[in-house]
Amino acid sequence: MGFTVSEIARALGAELLGAGDIAISGAAEPAMAGPTDLALAMDPKYAEGLGRGRARAAIVWAGADWQALGLEAAIVVPRPRYAMSGLTTLMDPGPEIAPGIHASAVIDPTARVDQGAAIGPLVVIGPRARIGANARIGPHVSIAEDARIGDDALIHAGVRIGARVVIGDRFIAQPGAVVGADGFSFVTPEKSRVEQARASLGAETTAQNAAWTRIHSLGTVEIGDDVEVGANSTIDRGTIRATRVGHRTKLDNLVHLGHNVEVGEDTLLCGQVGIAGSTRIGNRVVLGGQVGVSDNVFVGDDVVAGGATKILSKIPAGRVILGYPAMKMEQYLEASRNWRRLPRLMDDIRMLKKAVSNDGKDD
Repeated sequence: MGFTVSEIARALGAELLGAGDIAISGAAEPAMAGPTDLALAMDPKYAEGLGRGRARAAIVWAGADWQALGLEAAIVVPRPRYAMSGLTTLMDPGPEIAPGIHASAVIDPTARVDQGAAIGPLVVIGPRARIGANARIGPHVSIAEDARIGDDALIHAGVRIGARVVIGDRFIAQPGAVVGADGFSFVTPEKSRVEQARASLGAETTAQNAAWTRIHSLGTVEIGDDVEVGANSTIDRGTIRATRVGHRTKLDNLVHLGHNVEVGEDTLLCGQVGIAGSTRIGNRVVLGGQVGVSDNVFVGDDVVAGGATKILSKIPAGRVILGYPAMKMEQYLEASRNWRRLPRLMDDIRMLKKAVSNDGKDD
């Protein structure tokens, strides 16, 4: 695999300066770049690294004196991080999955695999499942009965797709993801301690019969177009209705969506986010790492939650939140400053109490 500098600039829609015919085989940090690497020097702080490396061409910041930096060619991009998206897409070949269907794959006769799909070793595709055109499915993937996967999917090794799951086009699932496992839903013959505690807001209770009985998951999972699911993430099927994920939403590694959860479009869920059952997440929401969302709440459009935030109640649209429990970010920051002052405040109170006590003795 290789490109010329001019081919890369054209793919990025960027300005090319200098020799466009230089052959490029990879990308590298400036100090580690070799003669066939494209150095990623997108900020003036990388100028020193260019001097230590051997790159002939680089992506540089606007206004850089590329010739003084010892380069023979430069690509200038207005938004460096966005350019990284195009560059990595261009240079990433993806997993190597041979065209066609591997001899060890087990595909039910009633399943349908559309033209151009590549099915890797030891894949299992169940009855009446449908795999879209040009899908690439890595080794050890299982796709259960009646599942539907759209065109141009990329499903990495070890992914599990459950029964009746419906997935749109250009789906990407990283290794070990599970879509369509049963929801975690159990009930007791009488009200459980959990139900009693919720009703009484924490009063101590007892439960006579604590044997948990499964509520089976009759629903499924419905996923829109251009959705990505990270490694070892899990999306549970709904109890009756479907668990849903909207178009262009991205899940990081180790994200969990409980049964009946609905996630809107263009939403970003970072690592270790956990969303409890029957919660609704709006469009364009960003939940930072380890954010937890309680069951049966609503998070409005355009909400941003900082890392480790715990959402226990409804969050209005557009709010930026942080903390446990979640509050407006500016409120949390002010509260945290006050928490740090508490030891000194308590010392002051003790001194005042002592002074008042001593004054009483003097009388």
